[in-house]
Amino acid sequence: MSGDFLALAQPGVQQLSPYVPGKPVDELARELDIDPATIVKLASNENPLGASPKALAAIRDELAELTRYPDGNGFALKSLLAGRCGVAIEQVTLGNGSNDILELVARAYLAPGLNAVFSEHAFAVYPIVTRAAGAQARVVPAKSWGHDLPAMLGAIDEQTRVVFIANPNNPTGTWFGAEALDEFLQDVPAHVLVVLDEAYIEYAEGSDLPDGLDFLAAYPNLLVSRTFSKAYGLAALRVGYGLSNPVVADVLNRVRQPFNVNSLALAAACAALQDADYLAESRRLNESGMQQLEAGFAALGLRWIPSKGNFVAVDVGCEAAPVFQGLLREGVIVRPVANYGMPNHLRVTIGLPAENTRFLEALAKVLARG
Repeated sequence: MSGDFLALAQPGVQQLSPYVPGKPVDELARELDIDPATIVKLASNENPLGASPKALAAIRDELAELTRYPDGNGFALKSLLAGRCGVAIEQVTLGNGSNDILELVARAYLAPGLNAVFSEHAFAVYPIVTRAAGAQARVVPAKSWGHDLPAMLGAIDEQTRVVFIANPNNPTGTWFGAEALDEFLQDVPAHVLVVLDEAYIEYAEGSDLPDGLDFLAAYPNLLVSRTFSKAYGLAALRVGYGLSNPVVADVLNRVRQPFNVNSLALAAACAALQDADYLAESRRLNESGMQQLEAGFAALGLRWIPSKGNFVAVDVGCEAAPVFQGLLREGVIVRPVANYGMPNHLRVTIGLPAENTRFLEALAKVLARG
């Protein structure tokens, strides 16, 4: 006798839909019988440079130890991060990507009867981890596509345990400044953990974005999450980290799975963290690519949301789903974001110059066909 295993799942889980990643190149090649070598993928905010040569060398050096479990404490990487970020090693939590940090927070601090606050148009993982924990998701309407921090403060109550904020935000690319962040943190009640998601912060160094690390000492209820998947080019290896006060880090480590970051990821992240030239080139390529796409959008008469990430959301002036499908037929993969409440936008990752050109030419062709 079979049971209704959807009905048997936790109520919050029943409400969820599986996360849908960017369309893989091989999948599109199979569907449309296209040579995969000719497909351009600008859908998943990946670094178009490829991985750091130093990271690749570190992976090769680690291959002989594949029969061994990784260092479950990640001592080498945590030590490097602590030194780089100016914190104690006890303040560092390692994750299987920064998504893992978000899930650890939800598992540790959310439950039925409690709630988490986050913005409209914010990263899809926030509602997933919140509802999976059985907690209520309080979604605050966005302001000019970005976080309305005063309104988010107003949504906090005695049952709020977590606020997720992203700077810059994915998929909109919007951001807030240091003064706005400081004012927000001053007013958040002490019982609420603020998760500042800085997955794209390395692309914005030297800009008007605040560095979340500057606020850690003053605000014990702040956790900063970061990743090696974007500017450091290690998306496939899934390694991220959280920085917080030691008590929060200790709590997260109580629910963290053993060996959640594998040996190759640990070695590669250590090497990538020390490759300053690679990071500088990633930033340079991103800045020039952003200018290239913005100029292309302007030439097509399209509007876009200014972005501090390695992606940009463009308003195609109509429902974006048919445009997305047209681009697929041209061998170009971008990201539709109707599931984020943005049905007229496509999110486009900054690629290599030739990839950006290919996308803009394909977009012009698809829009001209109507």
